[in-house]
Amino acid sequence: MKINFQFSTINSYLPIKYTLTDAIEYSDKRVTSSPSINWSKFHFLNMEVRARAPGKIILAGEHAVVHGSAAVAASIGLYTSVSVRLPSPNDNDDTLTLHLMDVGLEFSWSIGRIKEILPGSVNNVASSPTTCCEETIKFILTALEGFKIPEAKMGIASGVIAFLWLYASILGNKAAKVIVSSELPLGAGLGSSAAFCVSLSGAFLALSDSVEVDFDQEGWVSFGEKEQQLANRWAFEGEKIIHGKPSGIDNTVSTFGNLIKFKSGALTCIKSSMILKMLITNTNVGRNTKALVAGVSERKKRHPDAMTSVFTAVDFISNEFASVIQSTSFSDDDVVKKEQRIQELMEMNQGLLQCMGVSHAFIETVLRTTLKYELTSKLTGAGGGGCVLTLLPALLPATVIDKVIGELEQCGFQCLVAEIGGSGLVFRFDGLS
Repeated sequence: MKINFQFSTINSYLPIKYTLTDAIEYSDKRVTSSPSINWSKFHFLNMEVRARAPGKIILAGEHAVVHGSAAVAASIGLYTSVSVRLPSPNDNDDTLTLHLMDVGLEFSWSIGRIKEILPGSVNNVASSPTTCCEETIKFILTALEGFKIPEAKMGIASGVIAFLWLYASILGNKAAKVIVSSELPLGAGLGSSAAFCVSLSGAFLALSDSVEVDFDQEGWVSFGEKEQQLANRWAFEGEKIIHGKPSGIDNTVSTFGNLIKFKSGALTCIKSSMILKMLITNTNVGRNTKALVAGVSERKKRHPDAMTSVFTAVDFISNEFASVIQSTSFSDDDVVKKEQRIQELMEMNQGLLQCMGVSHAFIETVLRTTLKYELTSKLTGAGGGGCVLTLLPALLPATVIDKVIGELEQCGFQCLVAEIGGSGLVFRFDGLS
């Protein structure tokens, strides 16, 4: 199934029953404010909505995709979670608070200040995502004056700007306490900013009057397909604030989950028929994605025929990867054979990435370390540092995994184990009273 770059839906959805307006009307407390509900007029007050969205990895095709080859991306079982709690009337709270738990930063603004920063947000409609222009970004930036953001964490500022734009645009000028936590390392190429924007968009939309929610559902719930599309479009607007010109791939994978093959702007959903587990090793080496992409392009200019062949080979690898992971397994032997094919594809892809000049000494250290245990690894994302994927076969003993992780951690690397291709954005309501 193919979806175009305007983010057509790729997932089936659960039956949904009520909008929040329905709930309010049911309680004879009708509200008509825009773009969101006037929370002070209804009884769902000690309400908390939680949303979470996964990170992503590139399984095959990075860099070559810029030159027309196919690539395969997947969600990973590591999440960014958002909690939004609305104050009760007794709280007499007129403050919007953002707590970024993993970086130890907290921001707080009076609603009056939010109205000054984004006076036009009340005219926004949550069902129609809008782009935050450069002038507005500069104006929102003034809201960070007075907050002491450590120089090493200045990149957080763009995320806070994205938060303010998404919150005001979707929910308007309402008081709330928002808490964000994540299992994803920042700046490691695992889609942390996309997961941040997707989870924020999902939580805010769940509280808005622009989507339908079923209050009878318990536990984590997926949005319907239209709501998924809407959350994805809002998340893309947040990503544009953070990155300028994002591809839209990270937020799409984070929203819809599973795996996606992409080529020349066309996105195709891939449904995996097998469970894949990866060891994700963060080398903790920062990288300049723009410079690495430019370096590959320069190499192509110097060696056009050779590099064209490299990109063509990567295209075949990505397509075969997608084919293998979708093929049906009828026995454990079938799974083992498929894992072996995936290992070979990863090994070939890594060799071609080395041909492109995007490896790094620390990446090579990870490759050598895992190879000692007969495991196959490849870099994921831009390279030049960042993260390395290692396939963990289904029959691999846990003791071997522990030994590999122990050895890698002794090198100063961060190790994470996650299944790939799981669910995307989900949400739940807690504390209804």
